[in-house]
Amino acid sequence: MIDTENHELISRIQALKKSRNAVILAHNYELGEVQDIADFVGDSLELSQKAAKTQAKVIVFCGVHFMAETASILSPDKIVLFPDMNAGCPMANMITAEQLIQKKKELPGAAVVCYVNSTAEVKAESDVCCTSANAVKSSPIR
Repeated sequence: MIDTENHELISRIQALKKSRNAVILAHNYELGEVQDIADFVGDSLELSQKAAKTQAKVIVFCGVHFMAETASILSPDKIVLFPDMNAGCPMANMITAEQLIQKKKELPGAAVVCYVNSTAEVKAESDVCCTSANAVKSSPIR
């Protein structure tokens, strides 16, 4: 049985989504209620890629900060909304762009590979960005 309050909230979200030409993305780790209202549920990069292929003008990314940044990178002409600015990823916070820049000065000429769970600033300072799906395929070492 759907309670009236949740039904009204879902109806309001769907109306806003339609009026704003928005797509809602929910990471696999989001609550079931969030996944239920989402247009796409999946992993971070996959969701950003799917959103980029839509005609939506607005992307609502229910995930963590670096995921919304990735969606913005892949869809620079779209508005990306991030419902919880405090939602972060410990892995993405392991290094800052400033720390990476310093390390590059210490090791000039070293190739920098970052993981997709990195901030946009760290990605911008990296030579290659990999995911668990492409790390082996793109590796120069076989």
